[in-house]
Amino acid sequence: MEAPGRSVEEIFEDFKGRRTAIIKALTTDVVDFYTQCDPEKENLCLYGLPNEHWEVNLPVEEVPPELPEPVLGINFARDGMQDKDWLSLVAVHSDSWLLALAFYFGARFGFDKADRRRLFNMMNELPTIFEVVTGTAKKQVKEKSLVSNNSGSKSKSSSKARAAEAQGRPSKELQPKDEDEVVEEQDEDEHGDTLCGACGENNGTDEFWICCDICERWFHGKCVKITPARADHIKHYKCPSCSSNKRAR
Repeated sequence: MEAPGRSVEEIFEDFKGRRTAIIKALTTDVVDFYTQCDPEKENLCLYGLPNEHWEVNLPVEEVPPELPEPVLGINFARDGMQDKDWLSLVAVHSDSWLLALAFYFGARFGFDKADRRRLFNMMNELPTIFEVVTGTAKKQVKEKSLVSNNSGSKSKSSSKARAAEAQGRPSKELQPKDEDEVVEEQDEDEHGDTLCGACGENNGTDEFWICCDICERWFHGKCVKITPARADHIKHYKCPSCSSNKRAR
């Protein structure tokens, strides 16, 4: 195997080419790969090449080898495991081999701490082969997208809670207000202060309040043991009374 150039970028390109090759073997070319890993043959290894091609071959006979070698004998485990488990096992060992190979080149070319960190960070930006093969990479991207989409609404909820706390007036958690609710709030302002559904009082101007989505009564957060931080994670709040009524039915 030909060594890459001496820069971090060149070693990273070598890493990417080999990684792409192995992913092909374990995904799009999996039928061909499976066939080549005949348990009746000798110890076999999966090699990813810098030109994005892969091959199943015998390990080099040179001892010690010029470069780190992939795990050998992957073919022996083929028929003793479920296909997905076997592919996951090969993927994990392939990830380990690529890391070993990249850091071998780094050591050989005299990388310092900063170069090693930069090389690792560049590699770490890509999903591992294991994550790609098992579908974990797609799941992580989807979850990250969901977190990103929800962050806006979450920050708005937090601001509502803080505003209610500062003004001493309850603001309904995580629920958009319709016209009827606006009218109701105006009526409350005109006809008196809101009373807590638990203690029956309206004491303190800096209290945190939360509204039950079932009975629509307001409660001091401390009376129902709900903090502003916890309220940010509650989509639909039920007060203790409504919760117990539901269980009784």
